[in-house]
Amino acid sequence: MGRKKITVVGAGNVGATAAHWAAEKELGDVVLVDILEGMPQGKALDLMEARPVEGFDVSITGTNGYEETAGSDVVIITSGLPRKPGMSRDDLLQKNKEIVASVTKAVVKNSPDCIIIVVSNPLDTMSYVAKAVSGFPKNRVMGMAGVLDTARFKVFVAMELNVSVEDVQALVLGGHGDSMVPLPRYASVGGIPLTQLLSQDKIDQLVARTRKAGGEIVALLKTGSAFYSPSASAVQMAEAILKDKKRILPCCAYLEGEYGLKDIYFGVPVKLGSTGAEQVLEVSLTDEETKLVQESGAAVKESITSLNI
Repeated sequence: MGRKKITVVGAGNVGATAAHWAAEKELGDVVLVDILEGMPQGKALDLMEARPVEGFDVSITGTNGYEETAGSDVVIITSGLPRKPGMSRDDLLQKNKEIVASVTKAVVKNSPDCIIIVVSNPLDTMSYVAKAVSGFPKNRVMGMAGVLDTARFKVFVAMELNVSVEDVQALVLGGHGDSMVPLPRYASVGGIPLTQLLSQDKIDQLVARTRKAGGEIVALLKTGSAFYSPSASAVQMAEAILKDKKRILPCCAYLEGEYGLKDIYFGVPVKLGSTGAEQVLEVSLTDEETKLVQESGAAVKESITSLNI
């Protein structure tokens, strides 16, 4: 059987930290790829030298090519230019399209049976690019956004109520950006609906903060954007797939009519198992929630159309 193999493309903050989480969880051997010479090799060696301290027995390899990635089970794509303050996700569009397309080709050539998790921004659109270029079935290409957006909503709830994050459940639908749709009606703490624990005003504040959470970190850091939480979120998805956990996590998945949306990548609750995105779950929405989902869908669709794939 041997160990599972995880490739992380892009050895910047998100990629290197994803390699760290994956290795520490012993999900499999990790290959870190980047075009910068020496950078992935150095970070991989640094992680290897942390193994005796933390006690994880997997190998971490750094490379500038794709030969070492051959036969990967899961590939996490983080490559692309990061957002800078004042930059919209869509400013990144054309440049990152080229980067994600070339990476996807190289990945598919070496690991034709892998499952791809896209983290590059603008997330929904880049997931669409990866599917188009790879030719993979929809279950084997997905984007990481909902796990992160939901984690942000959950932590703001936990901070507000001073409770354990382990007992907070939440759901965020939609495109990864300001049009995302947190659903407080489906949020709960230890099984108690959130609407019974917080006033509508307070919930609205937390929803607004969740929508702008990425930008809040970009503004604080001044250079670069969030990386601990996005990388942890991508690895949570990888773990669900590699261990066939059948977890229900909000992911950016390809829709063919669900939620009234077609030929689009969009954040929805998904069952993640060994074959990837195994099922999209449809939840019932109020008229107001449906309107927000349609608006978010239209924004994502516009971004996808502008790519001319």
